[in-house]
Amino acid sequence: MSKAQNDVVITGVGIVTCQGVGKDAHVALLTAGRAPEPIIEAEKFKPYPVHPLPEIDWSQQIAKRGDQRQMENWQRIGVFAAGLALDDAGFKEDAETCGRMDMIVAAGGGERDINVDTLIVDEGLKRNDRELLLNEKLTTELRPTLFLAQLSNLLAGNISIVHKVTGSSRTFMGEEAAGISAVETAFYRIKSGESSHALVGGAFVAERQDMILLPEAIGAHLQGKWAPLWSRKDTEGGGMILGSAGAFLVLESRKHAEARGAHIYATIDSIEGDRGNRNAGNLEVRLERLLQPAKKLAPETTAIFSGSTGMHDLAEREKAVLEHQLPGAAVRGFGGVSGHAIEAQFTLGLAFAALAVDSKAKVPPFDAAHEKPMSAGTTAAVVTAVGHQRGEGVAVLSADA
Repeated sequence: MSKAQNDVVITGVGIVTCQGVGKDAHVALLTAGRAPEPIIEAEKFKPYPVHPLPEIDWSQQIAKRGDQRQMENWQRIGVFAAGLALDDAGFKEDAETCGRMDMIVAAGGGERDINVDTLIVDEGLKRNDRELLLNEKLTTELRPTLFLAQLSNLLAGNISIVHKVTGSSRTFMGEEAAGISAVETAFYRIKSGESSHALVGGAFVAERQDMILLPEAIGAHLQGKWAPLWSRKDTEGGGMILGSAGAFLVLESRKHAEARGAHIYATIDSIEGDRGNRNAGNLEVRLERLLQPAKKLAPETTAIFSGSTGMHDLAEREKAVLEHQLPGAAVRGFGGVSGHAIEAQFTLGLAFAALAVDSKAKVPPFDAAHEKPMSAGTTAAVVTAVGHQRGEGVAVLSADA
């Protein structure tokens, strides 16, 4: 493929999952030749298994103890992963360049104050004037940065404070679709010349009772023992297993990256998101359209990093489309080893894909019963996201060499 100065390239990867901290741990996972052992917290939220945070020395990316204390883990993970990406791209100490850098974050509502939630519920059992009760507690019990949950743009704000990324800033909300929109926006700003470099990503904390309640409210969370992602059809519950994770990427125009001699992991050739009713085959029609740019790829060297939730029906429908549209390409449901990270899931898939393309990894099957081995190393990758309730997205990456 010919190279253009406005190509969008990935020059920094910051990743944290249950499998480890930083790119080296995840390159090792992608090149190990066998699926990693599942890392699961099975007791704390029983019967709901989750993929927990690894051991992290926050001070490596958040030097001030005061900054660490005023953040909850959702923000700590995001600020930490963003710092890893900036370090990896060589921007961490470049104040002038960080000062012009766009930042686009995919965020949920932030962590809730469980103590206040519990107080309101307990008091509500004793009083009938619950509207008055709610107003009383919201005005007296909440910290200024909470609306029963942390403000969604606090993650971007703390990245600005800690890492001095002070160009334009946008925060997208909306579950998996927020991650798709964040990367898509960064891609087209750079492609059009509106921006030369951007920090984009998200973070998610699975180890929260309130967060586990959200998928369980629609019967989506797997219960009982962990199972590989595509093998969850016969498990109890809906098939989702959440995972604490953070994933940030530095995106640049080729011109900007080459001018400073940056290492390029991969080129993003295309990205698009969509949403709509999924009934009557509409999901399949949308996915087929979104996958069109990927049909030119050589199947034996293409890895598909599916951001599937693991929910039974959705997973089965997505996998059928992938195998029909891109026969011969290796499908990898990465949520089976990292957990599903909602807003951070799409950038997490892009981080895995960029590392696989850069290392030319023969990515091992993560679900041996439903994923075939690769016969050659990865030179191109497809990343998908199918939201647990709404929103689909596809990105295509290729090797830069």
